Amino acid sequence: QVTLVESGGGLVQAGGSLRLSCTASGDGLNLYDMGWFRQAPGKEREFIARISGSGNEKDYQESVKGRFTISRDNAKNTVYLQMNSLKAEDTAVYYCSGPVVLTGAGWRGYYWGQGTQVTVSS
Repeated sequence: QVTLVESGGGLVQAGGSLRLSCTASGDGLNLYDMGWFRQAPGKEREFIARISGSGNEKDYQESVKGRFTISRDNAKNTVYLQMNSLKAEDTAVYYCSGPVVLTGAGWRGYYWGQGTQVTVSS
């Protein structure tokens, strides 16, 4: 059984920063790609970022490139999402997922956290 727990969400003004954390329990997750997704009200869940098991490969959604950075500390079984220059349109519930795999329909996650709310005021 794998459990993912996100933390670090909150309310921030536009232009501000937040760092989300996702701590995983369960064996072997440090071998797998992990990802962050988000879901805004009335919209479908969307891929944000992915990091390989080693941390050497990263992918981002175009709208967050240059503003968000995904990283991981396998010794702590934790994946991070540093979010800078936040915009009102970044407001969403952010979910950690892993393992994630690339399919024909984009990145898809297997296990999911409960989500953490990020609200950016303009």
